[in-house]
Amino acid sequence: MKIKEVRDLSVDELKEKERSFIEELFRLRVRFATGQLESPSVIKELKRDVARVKTVLRERGTPR
Repeated sequence: MKIKEVRDLSVDELKEKERSFIEELFRLRVRFATGQLESPSVIKELKRDVARVKTVLRERGTPR
């Protein structure tokens, strides 16, 4: 997800995205630990997406 796409979302949408990204990250980490994940780079990209969402939320000054 590009930063422009993140900035275009509303605060509620950003919070929902953050929650879904974190849940997906958990599932990917479990798959990685059990050896079922083919491409570990997916985890890296998802972590960056979470960081982008958190950055935009912090810029907007929204409380957690």
